[in-house]
Amino acid sequence: QVQLVESGGGLVQAGGSLRLACSYSGRAFSSYGMGWFRQAPGKEREFVAAINWNGGSTSYADSVKGRFTISRDNAKNTVYLQMNSLKFEDTAVYFCARREIIGTIYNYWGQGTQVTVSS
Repeated sequence: QVQLVESGGGLVQAGGSLRLACSYSGRAFSSYGMGWFRQAPGKEREFVAAINWNGGSTSYADSVKGRFTISRDNAKNTVYLQMNSLKFEDTAVYFCARREIIGTIYNYWGQGTQVTVSS
């Protein structure tokens, strides 16, 4: 059974930093690409960042490029999202997800962690 649990959210002032963590339980974490998504109130869920199985390839939404960094530790079955220079518009619930081995579908999701940036 695959389970994803996010942590590290909270309230931070604009310009501050947070590091989110997503703990993975289940088989073969190191075989899968992982991603972070977010959903702000009244908006659709949007892509934030993704990382391939070994951390050798990453991608980011334009809105977070240069401010956020995705990384993973396969020994700890954990993926991280370091968020710097936070803006009010980064306020959202952040979700981690596991991507299928082949393709771009994310088929397992965590419950999310709230990030609130005060202006």
